[in-house]
Amino acid sequence: MLSKVGQIMLYVNNQDEAVKFWTEVLGFSVIAEENNNQGFRWIEIAPTQEAETSIVLHNKEFVAKMSPGVNLETPSLMFYTENFEQLHSDLLDKKITVGEIVNMPSGRVFNFADYEENYFAVMEKR
Repeated sequence: MLSKVGQIMLYVNNQDEAVKFWTEVLGFSVIAEENNNQGFRWIEIAPTQEAETSIVLHNKEFVAKMSPGVNLETPSLMFYTENFEQLHSDLLDKKITVGEIVNMPSGRVFNFADYEENYFAVMEKR
């Protein structure tokens, strides 16, 4: 039986730029990196070393060649934060695309975009 989500695969056009965005803009850490020097390289990132779920950055072009049936679209990811307004302000200060704060029945939410214009959401749960 499944017990938790371990990794989320995120297919990107430029792995180095993606790592830069997730680590320098969002403060994630690189947990692991593998490279077989034949085109297969993946980088595992997470908000903390202790996080139960991580994101693995894969090269979109390589995955498309190796597994043509894989959906390469960006998954809809919802992040939670303890410092909602501070995070919103910090992301605006870093000059990335950040949406307005919206009040939802389950809490406040906003979205932001990475360097490849993939959108992700942040929620302050009530």
